Amino acid sequence: MKSEGPRNCQDESFSALMIVSSVNNLHRSLVRCPKQRAMVQSKTWVLARHFEGFPEDSNFELKLEQQPEPKDGEVLLEALFLSVDPYMRPFSRLRMKEGGVMIGTQVAKVIQSNNSAFPIGCHVVGRCGWRTHTVSDGTGLTRLLSDWPQEVPMSLALGAIGMPGLTALYGLEEVLGLQAGDTLLVNAAAGAVGSTVGQIAKIKGCRVVGSTGSDAKVAFLKELGFDEAFNYKTVSSLEEALKSASPDGYHCFFENVGGPFSSVAIPQMKEFGRIALCGGISTYNDTTPQTGPYPHLTMIFKQLKMEGFLVGRWEHKNQEALRRLMAWKREGKLQCYEHVTEGFENMPAAFMGMLQGENIGKAIVKV
Repeated sequence: MKSEGPRNCQDESFSALMIVSSVNNLHRSLVRCPKQRAMVQSKTWVLARHFEGFPEDSNFELKLEQQPEPKDGEVLLEALFLSVDPYMRPFSRLRMKEGGVMIGTQVAKVIQSNNSAFPIGCHVVGRCGWRTHTVSDGTGLTRLLSDWPQEVPMSLALGAIGMPGLTALYGLEEVLGLQAGDTLLVNAAAGAVGSTVGQIAKIKGCRVVGSTGSDAKVAFLKELGFDEAFNYKTVSSLEEALKSASPDGYHCFFENVGGPFSSVAIPQMKEFGRIALCGGISTYNDTTPQTGPYPHLTMIFKQLKMEGFLVGRWEHKNQEALRRLMAWKREGKLQCYEHVTEGFENMPAAFMGMLQGENIGKAIVKV
């Protein structure tokens, strides 16, 4: 058998050193240059062209966009629930250009994070628009309440424990100055805001009259504890329906509809009555602005107060207000109903359905 001969220990030592050095260099390289994640592809709905009259499918276009890797201070969000709301119809004309991603709010999960304020796995509410994924620097993001109960759906952060609930609460307390014993009128009463308005007013010891657009919704309002409710589409006279529901008139009117309803309701107000202008959904799809009758003399002689408002005025109170809403929810005093549409591809249909009054409670889309 042929002998291998003596080993060259110096050569072996050199080779071993080279191997160790190469491994260390590779490790340092990996630390400096971590494995590149694949870019996330986001689905988005854009406003293809501005609405003229009632929205149509052709107003929307589904597109794909690549989301970049989050930089320092940024996070990557994955949408879980998206909101569709009446305000999107008029605000799209004021704040959007054709080709832009539709405005809107969502509940999302942080799936990548370079921002210690929003660690991976936490849930946020953000004005990210109609997107499935968003890279954000944290501006405008709000984490869900730290003690959000497991038994309460996170989607309610878009409804009664979110912007609509805050709108109802601030409209009643900050604008109307609602007092126990007041009689309150609210229209669009079976929607996200209106149904919350009525329930909070009952919690505060008021008498509540609700107007809505179907018999099923009237039954829903009665279940919520409204004292009176009627279907404005089937009553023979809106004026008589309002008088019958409260012969002595109304201290407060939470206005969500506008148009002819307001013209009939304002004369039913008590002297020194208060009106909170929250919305005007009956006018959002008009191609020609509505005109008169004009309420000036009635408002003068009855010394009425009318005030428009946006919910963001009291943003500094949101955390405390959200905790009050959550407490009422957990105590069983505030019922939260949702109209859920499945699938991101159905965002336009959910939006148009909401504008047509198909929903009872808050209209949301589950991705």
